[in-house]
Amino acid sequence: MDLPPDELQFLTTTTILKHSISIPKQSPKTFYLITLTLIFPLSFAILAHSLFTHPLITQIQDPYTSHTSQWTKLLIFQFCYLIFLFIFSLLSTAAVVFTVASLYTSKPVSFSSTMSAIPLVFKRLFVTFLWVGFVMIVYNIVFVGFVLLLVIAIDTQNFVLFFFSLVVVFVLFLVVHSYITALWHLASVISVLEPVYGFAAMRKSFEILKGRVLMGSVLVFGYFVICGAINGLFGSIVVHGGEYEYGVFSRIVVGGFLVGVLVIVNLVGFLVQSVFYYVCKSYHHQGIDKNALYDHLGGYLGEYVPLKSSVQMENLE
Repeated sequence: MDLPPDELQFLTTTTILKHSISIPKQSPKTFYLITLTLIFPLSFAILAHSLFTHPLITQIQDPYTSHTSQWTKLLIFQFCYLIFLFIFSLLSTAAVVFTVASLYTSKPVSFSSTMSAIPLVFKRLFVTFLWVGFVMIVYNIVFVGFVLLLVIAIDTQNFVLFFFSLVVVFVLFLVVHSYITALWHLASVISVLEPVYGFAAMRKSFEILKGRVLMGSVLVFGYFVICGAINGLFGSIVVHGGEYEYGVFSRIVVGGFLVGVLVIVNLVGFLVQSVFYYVCKSYHHQGIDKNALYDHLGGYLGEYVPLKSSVQMENLE
């Protein structure tokens, strides 16, 4: 982040990761507290989710007992889990994006100032998330419709053709899903750093992602793969480890290690989405007025309320 703004556009996927990993060194105490209070609970909940739902699902699969109470417990737990995941995901995004932007503008950084800014930042992120959620719902409905049409149109007796068609549809699903996720992450950063949010942030995200779609999708897909591998290991060793004669101590050690790894992955993921925003702005030759951004960030702390959209990037051409 110490590079000149016009050179950020030349960062590759690897150098984005390197720059992201180096950011916490500028304010280690702040990032340590953010990680401990926000990112660790988020990461623990993601992995521990299957640990708590597995016994309920096992009971539900038992054909000789009533499943009413188990279904009730499972639905309540799932609802609470999704709410927890949603809240801590937005809180973590708000904290990391605000802190990185503060460092970028040489604004004094502390954990207390970051926490003070979160309430206003959270509101903007929440509205943006609602729009993203709407897009995701529409997208999934369209995807299900394509699958149903595929089942109807393709001869299911021809296994090779049917399997190949499913693979193609699944790959397209992953590609589009990665793109929408990249769009969402970029819109989240825009909601914090610019005087727009909601649909306007989504539209701005769509505009500045042009030319960097492949990079954004690769970063998102890589994150999905790593998280999937961690979840798979946690499920096979910690959750189902008793079935494969893994000892309790071994499962605890492995579980703790995997939670730690996911914490690091999530922290780097939040940092990457912040850095990727600056890369996209630089690619479109849009500089950031650091003084205006400084004032904009101060507005979350009650220091200054911008009278106009001065954070909007100026064209350097």
